[in-house]
Amino acid sequence: MANILVVDDELGIRDLLSEILNDEGHTVELAENAAQAREIRSRLRPDLVLLDIWMPDTDGVTLLKEWSTSGLLTMPVIMMSGHATIDTAVDAIRIGAQAFLEKPITLQKLLKAVEQGLAREQVRQAVAAHQEAQRPPVVVAQTAEDAAVAPEPDLGPAVSQVFDLDRPLRDARDSFEKAYFEFHLSNEGGSMTRVAEKTGLERTHLYRKLKQLGVDVTRNKRSH
Repeated sequence: MANILVVDDELGIRDLLSEILNDEGHTVELAENAAQAREIRSRLRPDLVLLDIWMPDTDGVTLLKEWSTSGLLTMPVIMMSGHATIDTAVDAIRIGAQAFLEKPITLQKLLKAVEQGLAREQVRQAVAAHQEAQRPPVVVAQTAEDAAVAPEPDLGPAVSQVFDLDRPLRDARDSFEKAYFEFHLSNEGGSMTRVAEKTGLERTHLYRKLKQLGVDVTRNKRSH
């Protein structure tokens, strides 16, 4: 389960979200303004933040921009508001927010947004770890003849995928699923058996899914 920071100046909203998320097994920290949010973010580094837009001291979009420009936007942030305009929501997404929830927030929408935010973060971390593991060692040349620049390894589409959250849900889901399967195919050297085990799908279903998504199953097969 995750550590989630809820930032909202309304006590009733904080209590409600805290109760729901605690029931789901998450650990919840509460902040009523940007100052408290900064302190908790620095101290605990939450896995996800639910951030209200309209607050008395510093509004949520300004805080989001502050985290983004200072390199502190390392966790998914879901914006919340009952009065925000479409332009405000779009600005927040462009700055780096993962999603936007309109108040009053329904239980189903809250849990879905949190689940998707945490899932995307897990994929991002897995991709980053894969990139780091595949990075070639740095070789210091001893002579001019030794100096050569090695080409960057081909890590496949999965590790360079950027998800456009402005797209329709179905298109965004297909894009995510394609990157997900390409990542596992690359990781398992193209072995359909191991990918099926990793993803929890039967091989027949997996083949159909990959064909539907347009995934090249031969790209990452290891030569023997």
